[in-house]
Amino acid sequence: MPHPSTPSADDVAQATATLAQVQNYLHTDPPVADVLPLLAVLLDADTGVPILLGDILRNAARLVTQEPENDEVRLIVDGLRQAAQEATDWHVLHWDVQRLTAHFSPAAEASATR
Repeated sequence: MPHPSTPSADDVAQATATLAQVQNYLHTDPPVADVLPLLAVLLDADTGVPILLGDILRNAARLVTQEPENDEVRLIVDGLRQAAQEATDWHVLHWDVQRLTAHFSPAAEASATR
């Protein structure tokens, strides 16, 4: 497996800026039909933000434990691991987005207007 390129702090800042752009867009009250595709990508069960964030936090905790530890570091690592599990648990929102998509699809809207 090839070694992945090292992301820079600017790369991560760009990713968070994109998330902030989505956040700001949602404040404009766009149509739900326009929002659902964004949510589908953000909450994808395999590659969405919850899964990625959980994995990032889990790996950060693993890396920190490779260094000499003290009680404070152990508490921080425990916090990282707990947050990783909580973030990963959000992946179930993927199913909610799918149900919303079915609810707001053109076919569902057509049957509601009949």
